[in-house]
Amino acid sequence: MPPLPARFAGTILSFAPLFVHRSWRHAQALLIGAILCPGRRTVASVLRITGRARDRHFVNTHRVLSRAAWSPRSAARILLRLLVEAFVPHGPVVLALDDTIERRWGRRIQARGIYRDPVRSSGAHFVKTSGLRWMSLMLLAPIPWAGRVWALPFLTALVPSERAYRERGHRHKTLLDVGRQMTLPARRWLPGRDLVLVGDSAFSTLLFLDALRRGAVTAITRLRLDAALYDPAPPRLPGTIGRPRKTGAQLHKHYNKILTEPATIWQQVSGPGWHGTGERRIEITSASAVWHHSGLPVVPVRWVLIRDPENRFEPQGLLCTDPARDPTQIVTCLILS
Repeated sequence: MPPLPARFAGTILSFAPLFVHRSWRHAQALLIGAILCPGRRTVASVLRITGRARDRHFVNTHRVLSRAAWSPRSAARILLRLLVEAFVPHGPVVLALDDTIERRWGRRIQARGIYRDPVRSSGAHFVKTSGLRWMSLMLLAPIPWAGRVWALPFLTALVPSERAYRERGHRHKTLLDVGRQMTLPARRWLPGRDLVLVGDSAFSTLLFLDALRRGAVTAITRLRLDAALYDPAPPRLPGTIGRPRKTGAQLHKHYNKILTEPATIWQQVSGPGWHGTGERRIEITSASAVWHHSGLPVVPVRWVLIRDPENRFEPQGLLCTDPARDPTQIVTCLILS
């Protein structure tokens, strides 16, 4: 095993306590090779780039990932701490949660399922694919030399299909269950920091948002334009009989009616556009409310409506579980994700 590069030694040695001595020798090769390897970072590619392509005992390197006893969750904790110290030493820590489909076929791949292919599908065309669903929790960090925000994954989990859970006799965990179980530990790993989670409309559900709110994690997601929002419940007067009210008056029939009201006050803001399209000027309006459905928790939110003065995209709705959060910060966090 060649000596560790001086520039990377401190970072690589941070993971040494996770392994026993024999496994750590092979894990070092994997870590160094992952840094140097171009293209797909398979174990075979790592062995080639580190000069071990003819190693007779190459199977020992594979066993680091298949049989060695070490904790990926502990590794994610160390990696997150290193990333935060390097890129976000101050201010709020913004995380992003997203899932992806790895296209795989084969009878022996037990966790695979049939999912909607997000790349080949469109609004009018639905394409299914066989594969594995992975959920990734990423740190959104500004990279100075790149001039943009990068999503740096530090924790990834497999989300088996419902059929795989049923065959094993286990309770099915949905995408939201796995996302919640991945996010809340990050709150414990970063005590005292303002933690913000950004997700798409798949995570805009009351049970998920309420769990993060109670875990002291601020969530920012997209919001349906036909969502039924309410004013906060009025103060309960002394001597009032019956259950306390959970909500106040409904905010119109649906809050998208605000788009067509002449009395709506719009604020013009400028910032980066979606997908690196450069500077863009948009109009926003915002207020606090509560989101509630019968039998589900009441979640205080700050809603934000966005429209384009030049009509280059349809109006969009956002929500934030911190009603005191500045609406411009909410828009910026979601655009940069």
